[in-house]
Parts: sequence; structure tokens; C-alpha cells
Amino acid sequence: MREMPSSLTLGLSPCPNDTFIFHALLHGLVPGPCRFVPHMADVEELNGLALRGELPVTKVSAGVLPLIMERYAILSAGAALGWGCGPLVVAREQLSPEQCRTARVAIPGRMTTAARLLDMTGRFAGPREEMLFSDVMDAVAQGRADAGVIIHEGRFTYAEHGLVKLLDLGQWWEESFHAPLPLGVIVARRDLPLPLQQETQAAIAASLGHALTHPQDSADYIRAHAQELSDEVTQAHIRTFVTDFSRDLGERGREAVRRIVESAAAENGLTLPAAGLFVPEA
Repeated sequence: MREMPSSLTLGLSPCPNDTFIFHALLHGLVPGPCRFVPHMADVEELNGLALRGELPVTKVSAGVLPLIMERYAILSAGAALGWGCGPLVVAREQLSPEQCRTARVAIPGRMTTAARLLDMTGRFAGPREEMLFSDVMDAVAQGRADAGVIIHEGRFTYAEHGLVKLLDLGQWWEESFHAPLPLGVIVARRDLPLPLQQETQAAIAASLGHALTHPQDSADYIRAHAQELSDEVTQAHIRTFVTDFSRDLGERGREAVRRIVESAAAENGLTLPAAGLFVPEA
């Protein structure tokens, strides 16, 4: 039997939903199988690290899962998945369908779920401009891109930048597939002992439970890392992206994740791993 490590690096983004969920686990307020050391980075950076297998446990975009599924298994806790939480396509003014088709679109990374959804709609065939998610709105407002896909807090602040909504990608997904939208999930490397993967899953669920019961415990930690300083925007972010699926994907959540993975895998000639996508229940 492989020896259990004394500590593991945990990749998470600085976004309020992640810092809300993981605060208790990272600060020893709930029991875990070991000590977790945070590696905080933009989600596209986390996607790249997972692509290289560098993080044992990490948040990733659902869009990158087909590329890492042989190396990582999906945990049922900690996900950003739900209804009414999708990325938005914004522009300085309303564009016609013909203008949308050729528009230069700023995206928060090619491996993000946002980029995957944009491709799936078939409405935007023009060039893509990759950049940090926090730079997308400025790029559009300043005319360096015709349109942009915004995620995270941008959903609540784009109008302040003089931008208008072209398309709600989450609404498009929900109407097309009648399923909640999987934005991001937590994955564990398959070479970790299975009991460790399962105990990590349980610890993340416990951490979220603590956050929901004692929200003030994590308030300063969330505020210190949030891209937006407004408490109102931060709380709206948490309400939108932390859902019942964040504690446990359940069968409906797992089916939604499976759907987006299977569609991308089929396009790229990939097959799902024989061991399955998800960490087995304990």
C-alpha cells in the first residue's frame, strides 16, 4: 500500500467561490487526510499545470477535462456548476449575426469552459484573442477586440464598462441540453491512493459545509483575494457559483459534466478512460 503524503498542493483560483469553499480546509477548520498547501492562480494557468500533471489536486475548467482525463479523476465536491451561471459574450454595441460570425473575440484562455461553449454555439467563427479573464472587458471597451467572453465577477460589472450582452452562454447551454452548466470542477491525479482521493473529496464537502454555516470565518480571506473589492459583487458571485452541486455533483451534475466531456472528446477523437471520469464513492 502506498504511503499517504503529509501534505498536498491544492490548486485554486482567487475567485470568491473558490476561496469561500476552500478556506476552512486550508486553515485547519475541518479535518482532512493531510495538510493542503494552496497554489493560487488564474484558472487557465491551473488548466496548463493540470495538462502537465504538475498539481496533485486542482480546480480546472470543464473545458480542459478531455485533455487531462487519463491522468486525473473528477471529485464530486467543490465544483462550479449550476443554473444561470454561464459566461457572457459582450461587445461595445449590439452586433448582427453576420458581424458576430467574423468578430475578433477576446477569450480567457483556449482551455476554459467559456471558450469551449463559444465554439459549441457555432455563432462565432472569427479569430480568438487569448488573455487573462480580468483583461477581457478592457480589451473590448478599448476596441482591441470586437467582442469578449467574460467570466467570474465580470458577469455583474460589464455594464459599468459600457458594454452590452450579446449572448448568455449558460442560457444557450441550458436551452440546448436541458442540464445545469458545468464551469469548473476539482480533479485529483489518478496516481494518488484512492482512499486519499476519497478523503479529499469528503474534506472539501466539509469545508464548504463549514463556510455555509460560518460565513464570517472566510470573509477576510475572500476579500483579500477578490478581483472586485465590492462586498455586494463578492456575495453575488458566491451565490451564483456556489450551488448545491458544489457540495455534491450527484447524478444530475455528473451527467452534465459527462455531456460536455463527451462532446469535446468526440470532436477530438478521444475516448473516455476505462476507469471512468469520476472518483468512485468510498
